[in-house]
Amino acid sequence: MPVKVFELAKELGISNQEIVSRLDKAGVGKFAPSQELDDTTTIKAREVLAVPAETATAASGSDTIVIPVNVTVKELGEKLGVGPSEVQKVLMGMGVLAGLNQRLAPDAVQRIAKKLGKTVVIGEAPEAPVATVAAPKVAPTEKPSATSRPQSAPKSFSNKGKPTDSISRPPVVTIMGHVDHGKTSLLDFLRKAHVVDGEAGGITQHIGAYQVEIDGKRITFLDTPGHAAFSAMRKRGTSVTDIVIIVVAANDSVMPQTEEAIQVALQAKVPIIVAVNKCDLPDANPDKVLTDLTRYELVPEAFGGTVPTVNISAKTGQGIPELLEAILLVTEIEVDPKADPHAKMQGTIIEAKVDKGRGTVATVLVQQGTLRQGDNVVAGGIFGKVRGMTDERGTKLVKAGPSSPVEIIGLGGVPDAGERIEVAKDEKEARALAQRRGDRMREARFTSNGNLTLEQLYARLLSGPIKELNLVIKADVQGSVQAIRDSVEPLGNDEVRVRVLSAGVGPVSDSDVLIASADHQADAKNCMIVGFNVGMAGNATKKAEAEHVQIKIFSIIYELIDAVKDGMLALLPPIYEEAIIGKAELRQMFRLPGNRSIAGSYVLDGVIKRNSSVRVFRGKDMIHEGPIETLKRFKDDQREVATGYECGITLRGYNELQVGDIFECYEMRQIQREL
Repeated sequence: MPVKVFELAKELGISNQEIVSRLDKAGVGKFAPSQELDDTTTIKAREVLAVPAETATAASGSDTIVIPVNVTVKELGEKLGVGPSEVQKVLMGMGVLAGLNQRLAPDAVQRIAKKLGKTVVIGEAPEAPVATVAAPKVAPTEKPSATSRPQSAPKSFSNKGKPTDSISRPPVVTIMGHVDHGKTSLLDFLRKAHVVDGEAGGITQHIGAYQVEIDGKRITFLDTPGHAAFSAMRKRGTSVTDIVIIVVAANDSVMPQTEEAIQVALQAKVPIIVAVNKCDLPDANPDKVLTDLTRYELVPEAFGGTVPTVNISAKTGQGIPELLEAILLVTEIEVDPKADPHAKMQGTIIEAKVDKGRGTVATVLVQQGTLRQGDNVVAGGIFGKVRGMTDERGTKLVKAGPSSPVEIIGLGGVPDAGERIEVAKDEKEARALAQRRGDRMREARFTSNGNLTLEQLYARLLSGPIKELNLVIKADVQGSVQAIRDSVEPLGNDEVRVRVLSAGVGPVSDSDVLIASADHQADAKNCMIVGFNVGMAGNATKKAEAEHVQIKIFSIIYELIDAVKDGMLALLPPIYEEAIIGKAELRQMFRLPGNRSIAGSYVLDGVIKRNSSVRVFRGKDMIHEGPIETLKRFKDDQREVATGYECGITLRGYNELQVGDIFECYEMRQIQREL
């Protein structure tokens, strides 16, 4: 009966790393822990694994190599009996570039030895001063087993020279994918909360952070929106994540936002798990999803690759246990997330908003150290004191360790989502840090908006004046403000662009109207206030009417972006192009009093319209171009005459026509402008 590698490891009471390593060394094959073995391979694996690894190690105890603490790359190569270049090659695979005299931390030595198939024991440190190479995330076979680490390994050191005590922390998992493919439904199933039905347009409007517990092990989930407008929010999510889950609907397969999410995850260089959702639907085709994934550098384990895929249904719960097992496996094998709860607290602002009763409310993901109630904190140019702290269920907390998502109150303003947050020693230091950072941010914003290179200035002079749609953005939370700004600022071309006058959290107020009206110089077309999930405050509506300022409120992000595009297009002058609409042949001339005549014609193609223009061709030569004055059928005036019908045509200011002349009728049509 087929069995998965990790199931066999559990059965035999050995670690996933050990079973993968031993099967590889014995020539059975190189497998991922979640791969399934067929009957023949399972039998062979059981035979190979019948002799415990501990026995083999004891028998070859003489092969154990003693390595000094903080050994150099060159010295390690000599001790292991390989060239220093081999050690450097392994380090490069771990993402570390090290010189021959670079000293290595014990953790890094164990990983390198494991990769080279050597058994080592860390001995005494040399007398010379040392520097530390921090070991990054490693591949599954590179992670040392718990038994290979010394009982009293020395503490590692932070970049400030202070000792750190890193311990395992919950993995941070980001969920991504195409809109409506079931990301939030999956998270909803995991945390047993109901947040999907109330979301406008089926789109998650804000990033949320939640922690769940499975068999005593915690996992922190970040839920990111699926629409392309939130690309910047997705990228923020991957900057703090350990694992990315790409959710793909089995009935849709890979869609545009799926591809974008894959690219973001690949650029972030984090492990990827694919959850093939909606497998309960009649038209589900999981195999097609696996095939389509290979076009985007993701080769599923089922095809001999390294990307775990799990068939699930977020609606029924099918496959959810297997998905959680895959997360825990990838965490153990590839990620091994660690943090020091005693280090200086650092984290990331996941979301921030203004609450009427509580002031600024920020969702924080603690990444290093411990956040405590009463701490003075700084986030960008904002500072404050943590006056209250709760988890995602609303439970009050007094402290939160690494990988904990918490909601805090007490900041003096609304920081940008994705901003780093850290603890200061007191309010004075927090204020000073916030002041310096705020000054730098304002300077950077001014420089980016105001200074042009000579090439840019020359190009602008050549292209003439550029029209601008002045925009004021208001939203309910900071993450939405940033996502909207990131989406609209790149819009435009050589003729028109967006200029964001102001962007902030909260309802549209009188001051927003004043900002808009002060800049648009009485031209109502070139300024707009857009709100996202917000209302109106004070006399903003009346003020806007008086100042001729447009205010538009939205609850769906892409409708807001479309409105901004329409506003920009309205500033552009119309462009027309000629369209041939019909041809007619002059077959008989009818003379009228006053030296006038009617051209009796037959419509050969298309339509002939009154008040349109014609070109008159005699053979290959054009003899006249001008407007049609009258168009008749029999004695009645007609607006247009179609193919296959006869008509009478007179031309304004031209009467020199002959039988056989061809009328080519055309009109000028306005082209739909695009950005």
